[in-house]
Amino acid sequence: MTENEISNTIIGLAIDVHKSLGPGLLESAYKECLFFKINQFGLFVEKEKAMPLIFEDIKLDCGYRVDLLVEKKSVIEIKSVASLSDLHLAQTITYLKLGNYKLGLLINFNEVLLKTGIRRVVNKL
Repeated sequence: MTENEISNTIIGLAIDVHKSLGPGLLESAYKECLFFKINQFGLFVEKEKAMPLIFEDIKLDCGYRVDLLVEKKSVIEIKSVASLSDLHLAQTITYLKLGNYKLGLLINFNEVLLKTGIRRVVNKL
């Protein structure tokens, strides 16, 4: 699957999770449910994937963890906040750059209509 196909699938699954749970829960609840749905769909997904920083050929553990990494291609960063900020976007961009991934989704589940809380983030490699 391409990154775009993966992201379209993830968005559909995220909408299913949001329809079932609604807004207002903690991020961890949405992460667990979306992880389950992605697995159930048959895609390879890793949760809390460590993202080291490589500096001068040295791997440094800065404590970065990607919420979900799907098919070793797509970063999914999950939030449950009043509104997404530039800091959330910067976090997603950081993961894309450190892992050399092309596409990520920043999803804020704390929206009445989930569609308004989804941002596609592209790494211009």
